[in-house]
Amino acid sequence: MSERVQNRSAGQGPGGKAERRLAAQLAAKKAAEARRRRQSILGAVAGVAVVGVLIGVFVVVNNGKDDKDQTASAPSASASAPAADPTAPPAPKLPEGADPALGTRPAVAAGKGELKKLTVTTLIKGKGPAVKSGQQITTNYVGVYYKDGKEFDSSWNQGEPATFGIGTGQVIKGWDQGLVGVTVGSRVQLDIPAELAFANLDGPQGPLRFVVDVLAAR
Repeated sequence: MSERVQNRSAGQGPGGKAERRLAAQLAAKKAAEARRRRQSILGAVAGVAVVGVLIGVFVVVNNGKDDKDQTASAPSASASAPAADPTAPPAPKLPEGADPALGTRPAVAAGKGELKKLTVTTLIKGKGPAVKSGQQITTNYVGVYYKDGKEFDSSWNQGEPATFGIGTGQVIKGWDQGLVGVTVGSRVQLDIPAELAFANLDGPQGPLRFVVDVLAAR
């Protein structure tokens, strides 16, 4: 009797084995629950980290896109300001109060019909004094053949105005007769018949058309 009691108290009897199994099962269950809790915590932390990475990538991509959009939408200085043509002649010096159009080369077309007499057409009326016979005048001009409009001479091609005496035989009769009385600052069209142009002289033959800007007279 005393030995059985001793064996039971030492945990070697049937009851002791059952208790050990129960204790082991409880320990295993607790360990499993602890592992599940750790996995849940680790999974939540990993999820938060993934979300954070995705947000960071999204912000970086959007910032880069905004920078590209701003770069694309901002015109460069070279695009907004066209380069000046180094071969273009300088703009002529215009008389005070003159129409700015005199700073631009005129387009000159062919005439129509048969030209029988000298015709002076004022295209721009200048505000300066009238040209007098015997004065030196400074002009820009374009000369074309009256019939087809083909250009044969122009001061604009030389890059500077031309100066000469007027009304004294230094130029063709059409100029001597047509420009006297024209006010400084004017642009006029001279339709000159052949006999008042280069008839019997070296130069373009036939009727001619000139557009002349009178820039000065002295």
